[in-house]
Parts: sequence; structure tokens; C-alpha cells
Amino acid sequence: MLAVVKTKAGYDNVELLEVEEPKVYGDRVKIEVAYTGICGSDIHTFKGEYNSKGLPVILGHEFSGIVAEVGPDVKNIKVGDRVTSETTFETCEDCIYCESKDYNLCSKRKGIGTQANGSMTKYVISREESCHVLPDNVSLEAASLTEPLACCTHSAMEKTNINKDDVVLVIGPGPIGLLLAQVVKSKGAKVILTGITRDIARLELAKELGIDITIDTLKENLEEIILKETNGYGVDKAFDCSGSVVAVNSALSLVKKKGDFVQVGLFAEKSNLLDQESIIQRELQYIGSRSQKPSSWKLALDLLENNKIAVDKMITKIFDLKDSRQAFEEVMKGTEIKVLIKS
Repeated sequence: MLAVVKTKAGYDNVELLEVEEPKVYGDRVKIEVAYTGICGSDIHTFKGEYNSKGLPVILGHEFSGIVAEVGPDVKNIKVGDRVTSETTFETCEDCIYCESKDYNLCSKRKGIGTQANGSMTKYVISREESCHVLPDNVSLEAASLTEPLACCTHSAMEKTNINKDDVVLVIGPGPIGLLLAQVVKSKGAKVILTGITRDIARLELAKELGIDITIDTLKENLEEIILKETNGYGVDKAFDCSGSVVAVNSALSLVKKKGDFVQVGLFAEKSNLLDQESIIQRELQYIGSRSQKPSSWKLALDLLENNKIAVDKMITKIFDLKDSRQAFEEVMKGTEIKVLIKS
């Protein structure tokens, strides 16, 4: 079968190769992949910006598909089920994080598409515990966005609480920012989404998705707008989905005293100069949010089932597996919202 493989470290080194079809065993489930979303982390891997371990590896971790075969120890997932899967392929099963199902924090965790073969191919193997049967009204296309949506439910519904009277700032209108803004909106809060001038199409889409206020921070005064919308107090919660130090520092002083600032986006550098004065003097809670865990997926699928997230409007292009190179190039141009690969 054909697969998109990161063959070795460094820039590019991503090839479309013939690989052996995987076999099921134990509690493993073999899924015939329908769609895979290209994630920002896939682009970082393409560019050689991650210290990838276990290469070569088939890329892809945002996916949906139909169960083709199950291992002898599988109890509930059946052949023919329409599913999506968590990215967790293997954990130590012994640490305190595994005990609480915080698999995203297990130091020995192996992820699909990073340390274990991923979904940019015809068949992918996952463990039964990671598989989720789709609600009947959720399409395979929409389900391929469950993973990034689960990252958002984790940050907005598990790392903090959103109240219906909150005013919430979301920084960065990429796929994660657009999804997170919708998650927050589903809780009844007022959402302010920021970007820059090159994000104009994404900010316009955000308005179509029901986001209350969009701001081009290069043309509009962020502080003035936020203070006007919050009677001078600042936003109740803020989420950074940009990984921009400049954007984070411009927002920290605009969070209400005793408010929450959730860091979702990854910075380019491990250490950065942050406005710690605002964190201390405003008694902010600066919260890290890493990936997702099993409970995050249940929240995400519930939102999809109840039509709270308009993922169909976010999928802007679909490429066949054989055209995966072109798909990666389109994502790197930055002009699309969400690009899928059809297996």
C-alpha cells in the first residue's frame, strides 16, 4: 500500500512509498483510513523542526475511517464501525498519569504518526481503547477533525471553565484557534478572536462561524476594544493559539485580575521573555494545555454530534493520497484553512 513516509531527519525527506500492509494483534484495531487532516505538527516534521524519533514513520494522526479487522483481544469495536482514533498508540501503563488516563503526560507514550505508523496510507493500526465509534450524523470528513477539536475541548473545558457571561479572547485564527473559538462559543460566552492582516480570510470565516468580534491587531487597537467590551476589567479568559511571544505579551495585561490565560500554541523557542509582571500583579493563572486525553474526545464528539462546530466550513481542500506532496505545499502556503488527504 502507498504511504506518506518521513524517511529520515532534516528538511523534507518525506516520500510516497510502497509499504507492507499492517497486521492486527492483541487489542489492536485495523482501520481503513478515509481522511487524514494535515496538522501544523506535520509541517514542522516536514521541515525537520522536530527531533523525530523512530524514523522512518508514516505520518498522519488526525483521521477517520472504517474498521477492517480486529485483534483477538478486542471486545467492543466491530468490523464495519465508522471510527476516529486518539493518537495514543502505547503508554507505560504504570505511571500516575496512566492511572488517571492522562496519557498525554506519560513520558513513555508513543503517538500515532510520530513514533508509531500513522494514517497517511490505506490502513492504520490503533489500540481499541483509543478508538471512538462515530455518531451516525457525523461524516467521515468531519470526524477527521476530531483530534484537533479534542485538543480544544481539553484546553477550554478541562483546563479551565467557561461561563456563559464570560468575555473570552482567542489569539490566532488558525485551525486550532477557529475550533477553540467555536468550543468557547458553544458555552455561551462572548468571543474575541485576533489575527493579523494576512489572516483576513480566516477572520471573515470566523464571523460566518458565529464569532462575536474579530480583530486585525495590525490595524485595530486591541487594548481599546477589549477594555470597552469588558467595562475596563479585561477578558475573563484568554487562549493563545498562535505561539507568538509578541501576541502573548500584548494580551497578558488585558486579562481580568484573577483570570485564566491558557497556553495552547507552541513557541518556536523553549525559553521566552514573557510579561511575568502582569501574571504576578494581576494574579493570573497561566495554564499549559498539552494535546488531549480520552475524556477530551468524548467532549469533542458530543459537540460534533450536536452540530456545535461547523467543521465543514473549515475544510477548504481535499487531495488524494497520491497528491500528498501538493497537499503539503498548499498547507505551507498558508492560504487554506484545513486540508485533508483522502486515502
